Amino acid sequence: MSSTLVIQQPQPVLVSRESDEWGSGICGCCQDVPECCFAFWCFPCFACVTTKRYGQCLCLPLLDCFGFIPAISLSMRVSMRQRYGIKGDMCNDCLCASFCNACSWCQMSREMKRRNIQVLLVSAKNT
Repeated sequence: MSSTLVIQQPQPVLVSRESDEWGSGICGCCQDVPECCFAFWCFPCFACVTTKRYGQCLCLPLLDCFGFIPAISLSMRVSMRQRYGIKGDMCNDCLCASFCNACSWCQMSREMKRRNIQVLLVSAKNT
C-alpha cells in the first residue's frame, strides 16, 4: 500500500499589485456617497466596521479616543499602504489621521473595495 504526500506552499497576501497610488483622494467622498454619509453620521461605527473588514479586531478604533494623534487610525493607514504597496510616508499618514480622520477612514474603505484582495490566512494545522 502506498500513500501520497501533498505539500502546498503558502500563497502571498498581496496577490497582485494594481497601482502604487491611492485609488481615490482623501476628499473623494463623492465616489462612495453612502459610506461617506455613514462615516459622517456615525464615525465610530464606521471605523469599527472598516477595521473588521480589514481583518482586525472590531473595537480597535475605539482606542483612538485617548490621544491627540489617533494611533489606531495611523497604524491602519500605514498597514494598508504596506499591504497594497501604496507610496507615501508616515508624516502624511499622521496628518491625515490627525486632521482628516473621517476622510482618511473613508479613503481606506474605498481602497479595500477597489483592490478587493482577500486576506489569506495560512495555517500549519492539518485539517
